[in-house]
Amino acid sequence: MADLSYDELVENFEILDDWEERYRYVIELGKALPPLDEARKTDATKVDGCVSRVWIDSRAVEGETGTKIEFEGDSDAHIVRGLIAILHTMLSGKPAREIVGTDVVAQLQRIDLAAHLSPQRSNGLGSMIERIKGVATENAA
Repeated sequence: MADLSYDELVENFEILDDWEERYRYVIELGKALPPLDEARKTDATKVDGCVSRVWIDSRAVEGETGTKIEFEGDSDAHIVRGLIAILHTMLSGKPAREIVGTDVVAQLQRIDLAAHLSPQRSNGLGSMIERIKGVATENAA
């Protein structure tokens, strides 16, 4: 997946005229997401609360400036892979404390995503955010 900042991703969404184009962009982001190795698709990495099958494998990485959280994810649904790619762009590689302090839902409002997801997809997105924030919280101390 190309190195893209979340601000650049938001700008890309703003260029697209309608939600059909934006859905296609989300799917393209998902297609660019490297697949998660099958060995890492375990019960421990599976995200409950999603209609689709979703895995997020997170790890804490110690660095000079503190603990950062990196994660990779995958899903059997193209649109969900795109949502994982958006979360990855927004959060992966960031300091644990920063992730804990990020209002992810507010950040996602910048691309008006929640209004265009089904209730099931919104619940699944919430479960993915909860998983990532949980790992960050455990490592933010």
